[in-house]
Amino acid sequence: MKRIESTQNSLVKHWKKLVTTRKERDKFTEFLVEGFHLTEEALKKKDAIKSLIVREGVEIPRDWNVDDVPMYSVTAAVAKEISETEHSQGIFAHCAQLEFTEADQQQWTKLLLIDAVQDPGNIGTMIRTASASGIDAVVLGKGCADPFNPKTVRSAQGSHFQIPVVRGELEEWTGQLKERGIALFGTALINSTPVHEVESQEAFALIVGNEGSGVDPVLLQKTDRNLMVPLYGEAESLNVAVATGILLYSLVPKN
Repeated sequence: MKRIESTQNSLVKHWKKLVTTRKERDKFTEFLVEGFHLTEEALKKKDAIKSLIVREGVEIPRDWNVDDVPMYSVTAAVAKEISETEHSQGIFAHCAQLEFTEADQQQWTKLLLIDAVQDPGNIGTMIRTASASGIDAVVLGKGCADPFNPKTVRSAQGSHFQIPVVRGELEEWTGQLKERGIALFGTALINSTPVHEVESQEAFALIVGNEGSGVDPVLLQKTDRNLMVPLYGEAESLNVAVATGILLYSLVPKN
């Protein structure tokens, strides 16, 4: 295990930039996760993990498979430099953003498409919910928060290593999905069907939209049907992540 003691070390500076700047994450297609749970999830996806970073005095659990994983021991000062949390557990994983081929994408038959959702916590929660409900992949369109933002990653609770998360042009995606015969559902408050009136689907894509303005009307024109979650109380709306969970669990087959 290599040891790093200086916060001025070039690798430490890189790790810190992965935490603090989207530019660094996008340039190197990498990100940093922090804490025992997220690091353990990263280790389950060996092609995603580049190295482990362990603060001095912190022990790696004996049941973790760390064979062939590069490891760095760092001082408390270095750990504090790259930590994004107030009470760090002192363990981190330097990870690659996974890439997926066109052949991979052709295998996805249940998808969540996210249009311009700006809150990282909402994005992370939706990724986590998509993974839990059996969705094949999440596609983030323009205007969405960075899926590899530390807040997004914490909210997703390791789901980045369980379900493909990609970025793309939603107009292109909707066109390709329609060509494949996959049912396309939008979300809207008018000219829409209550979700409980729709049967579950073996293959579908659900589009959810911006917290304030909803799904782009251009995308809604391409859908087979637009759905809504009925509101029975006094609240005027639902949080987009909560609504997404209700919609996904309504559409996914119960088997």
